[in-house]
Amino acid sequence: MGNRLKVARAEKNLNQEELARLVGVTRQTISSIETGQYNPSTLLAFLLAQKLDKPVADLFFLEGDVS
Repeated sequence: MGNRLKVARAEKNLNQEELARLVGVTRQTISSIETGQYNPSTLLAFLLAQKLDKPVADLFFLEGDVS
């Protein structure tokens, strides 16, 4: 699964620590998601989308499906 989390976070002028605090995880979790080392739970994906004002589908996608 790929993601556009880093881009969406930058658009909101948030650093990893700030976004992590907003959704109740560690900065390391945000970093791991952004680098593709960790796939978030469904709940976390929805929380991230909500805090970044994006649909989940804009943040997370299957590899090869970047349309």
